[in-house]
Amino acid sequence: MEYEFERRNQADDQPYEVISFAQKYGLTIPAADAVLFAKGPSRTACDAAALAFLCAIAARKQSAR
Repeated sequence: MEYEFERRNQADDQPYEVISFAQKYGLTIPAADAVLFAKGPSRTACDAAALAFLCAIAARKQSAR
């Protein structure tokens, strides 16, 4: 009987560092810190939240025109 185990990248289990997260998404340090604080250690949740934040900023800029 063969078993397959899901291999996860160890980096995926580690929370983001604020500066690297900010650089990855082009966020300010306070904005990156707020996203990381709100979404906790899950990289997947933080990535999704950063994209949603950037979309909200873009939409707001569009509506201001």
